[in-house]
Amino acid sequence: MSTVCSRTTTFTYTGDLTLTQTVEALQNPASPGVVELMNLAVGNNLITVPTGGATAVAATIVPPPGNTNAITLKALPGDTGIRLHDTDPTTIAFDPSVTSFYLVVATATNGVRLFWS
Repeated sequence: MSTVCSRTTTFTYTGDLTLTQTVEALQNPASPGVVELMNLAVGNNLITVPTGGATAVAATIVPPPGNTNAITLKALPGDTGIRLHDTDPTTIAFDPSVTSFYLVVATATNGVRLFWS
């Protein structure tokens, strides 16, 4: 069974620039509505997009608090990839045809959360 998911990003600036801007993604009426807690092993960790009648169109990757281990996001094991922030969440929106990606670590990293929307 799927869940309706709305996803927004809000930017709030103060100081020389004072502004609040909210950017809304399209609502996903077929979200899997899944939150996973993962322990990443050294090397390439295959992350499979949840299915089961739902269609995930984004993942928010939340490293554990105080994390100091490098986490790299890759489409394929041989890619160079993109180094994610050690502690800040990263949201990536992808085409519904995407079925998996990799999170790569050089040091085992426990407690990484994935919010599927």
